[in-house]
Amino acid sequence: MKIFTFDTTLRDGTQGESVSFSVEDKLLIVQKLDELGIDYIEGGWPGSNPKDKEFFTLARSLTLQHARLTAFGSTRFAKNPVGEDRNVLALVDAGTPVVSIFGKTWDLHVRRALGITEEENLRLISETVRYLKDHGKEVVYDAEHFFDGYAANPTYALRTLEAARQSGADVLCLCDTNGGTVTGRLVDAVGDVRRRFDGVIGIHTHNDSDLAVANTVAAVEAGATHVQGCMNGYGERCGNANLASVIANLELKMGHTTIGRDKLAGLAGACRFIAELANLPLPSDQPFVGKSAFAHKGGVHVSAVLKDSSTYEHVAPETVGNRQRVLVSDLAGRGNIMYKLKQHGLAGRLTEDARRELLERIKQMEYEGYELEAAEGTFELLVREALTPGLQFFEVDSYEVATRAGGVGPSHTTATVTLRAQDGVHSATAVGHGPFNALHLCLRKCLAKLYPQIAEVRLTDYKVRVLDSHKGTAAKVRVLIEWSDHKKSWSTVGVSDNVIEASWKALVDAIRLELSRLTDEDPSVARVVEDYCWGV
Repeated sequence: MKIFTFDTTLRDGTQGESVSFSVEDKLLIVQKLDELGIDYIEGGWPGSNPKDKEFFTLARSLTLQHARLTAFGSTRFAKNPVGEDRNVLALVDAGTPVVSIFGKTWDLHVRRALGITEEENLRLISETVRYLKDHGKEVVYDAEHFFDGYAANPTYALRTLEAARQSGADVLCLCDTNGGTVTGRLVDAVGDVRRRFDGVIGIHTHNDSDLAVANTVAAVEAGATHVQGCMNGYGERCGNANLASVIANLELKMGHTTIGRDKLAGLAGACRFIAELANLPLPSDQPFVGKSAFAHKGGVHVSAVLKDSSTYEHVAPETVGNRQRVLVSDLAGRGNIMYKLKQHGLAGRLTEDARRELLERIKQMEYEGYELEAAEGTFELLVREALTPGLQFFEVDSYEVATRAGGVGPSHTTATVTLRAQDGVHSATAVGHGPFNALHLCLRKCLAKLYPQIAEVRLTDYKVRVLDSHKGTAAKVRVLIEWSDHKKSWSTVGVSDNVIEASWKALVDAIRLELSRLTDEDPSVARVVEDYCWGV
């Protein structure tokens, strides 16, 4: 069965905390969602703010291949004739083929929020829907707080739907606005509506009870054929139903058609694209599309997945544009190491003893506080060192750093580094913006003549985490640093009870890794860690 998809990321999604899109972002997202095969894209509320007004003006120039752009608003204000209501007129002027309006369904809201009678509210609904239909719009009627209204006064809640349908509404969308309806009660209500009304019934759920996706899927089973939600579950409070999860479940678990199987492989990419524009990390554990959705860590799991991926994967990751990952950590068995080495043709280059030593070294480092899942650069260095034992680009003899501060002026940090390389002993002193920067400058000075290529390596992110906070200022810390050489990005990790030493370890590993890559550009070694880098 065809289930229509209605995306409200650009309207309801932006009501979520920390979610904000520029007009340019919104235009790009519309095109991405259209490419994905979404049926309706709600762009915003044209009468509410200058940004949405500008968006709908610029959106007129978009050429959409599939999606129907939708403007959002409310029924007319009680004091205004429908033809003079600024909100309604703005919906018409937005120029979209579809308009979505919400109206009051719960008699409590009619009396308390609007301060009008139930009959007056029915007139607001019917007059607004009819006016929009008279202006050639497809109308999606959002029955706000439907399930709370149905629980309190089912007769009146159903009358509001009847007012919208009789006036020409194309879709009656039932909204769990507070997100508090449990699945069984929601199914009963949707089933009742389905029995009473022909045409398209929609479902719009919020996640305040952590049931939004389940409730949406259950509503489809009860007869809804129009689903609303936000990509990545963005939205007010606890968010809206995650439309990506809804789509994947309907297509892969229930056999319905939403965006179509050929478009389903673009789901993960679309979610990452939107998260990037929102400047928010895509949760690693997000179902179907998250980086960890098909990641395997326990040795028993990995062993089984190597034989048959369906043992621990509910769908094939490629169907939603994701991929299988095997993590290496203290929980790893030999299967994890062999998986990576076999995957990229490296198994024959390590003896059984070397593989065992690599695994034991990884487990020991994880025990000490290292986190190799997030530090793919450090893991790559371990593999390279195991493949080429004895290869040493430089050895650090000593390093020293001192910071002086006094009065009201800025502090001054000086560092000195001495190391041995192929052409002898090198020593350098530098003044930097803090201890780590000064040490970084020294290391570059020492290696610049022998290895000028390291000038391309630059720091892009730096994180410190306390590992045993009960020790207070004597606690061990883990420093995770992200690097780039303008071709790829990677992370290295250092652990110590001294934050400078932990940072130094991560720095030295990053430089050693880059030198190893430069002297042995073996693509099979690079691919052995690509699933750490993928999707970041």
